[in-house]
Amino acid sequence: MKGSVLVLNASYEPLSVVSVRRALILLLKEKAELLEAAEAVLRSEKRTFPRPLVIRLTYYVRIPRRFGFPLSRRTILARDFYTCQYCGAQPGKHNLTIDHVLPRSRGGETAWENVVTACRACNQRKGNRTPEEAGMHLLRKPRQPRYLAFTLLADPDVQQVWEKYLW
Repeated sequence: MKGSVLVLNASYEPLSVVSVRRALILLLKEKAELLEAAEAVLRSEKRTFPRPLVIRLTYYVRIPRRFGFPLSRRTILARDFYTCQYCGAQPGKHNLTIDHVLPRSRGGETAWENVVTACRACNQRKGNRTPEEAGMHLLRKPRQPRYLAFTLLADPDVQQVWEKYLW
């Protein structure tokens, strides 16, 4: 039972990422409901279960709103789903760079609202210019993540299923 499952609060806010085993236990105890499942199934001696990808708790869990996220390469790549924010390429995390939308040499800060994931080619093409000056457009405006589950994302294959619940 390898893999990760996104857990949503009763209000559909991302809450955490758990193992498939833990998600199945929550479903069997009726503490959560299944929202998204993979085509694969899990089998026991007498029952078959869909392999969960996204579940929602049946009760609300209060989470603190003032939670700061560390600004790091890992969290920036996760926020942008390991995707170049200029061309949409997903060349793998080792071939991605961090780009300052407003270059540091022109007063741009290293802040959530000014850094994006870029492939090497787009980062070089943009150079020491703003996206407007380079004739490039961002796929998504950079902003600080709001949810704790966001920093736990590590599996790029499942993220496409999770993306609609994260924003």
